[in-house]
Amino acid sequence: MPCHGSYFQLLSYEDISKKPDRSMAEWLTQEHKLASIPVSVFYDDKTDYHLLRFCFAKSEETLQKAGAILNRL
Repeated sequence: MPCHGSYFQLLSYEDISKKPDRSMAEWLTQEHKLASIPVSVFYDDKTDYHLLRFCFAKSEETLQKAGAILNRL
């Protein structure tokens, strides 16, 4: 999703999986060693829009590895 001036980026995965965002974040961490934050944790009612939050304040090497993992999904 478009973002301006942030260290974070939201990724919609609704075309990849129907898992709840918390489950998807756990799966990515456990199976692919790629950490994200499920966006539903920021909502009082835990609304799930199938979005994950990624931090881009990382080294170029780490970002390249993360991009390769995401491209394989």
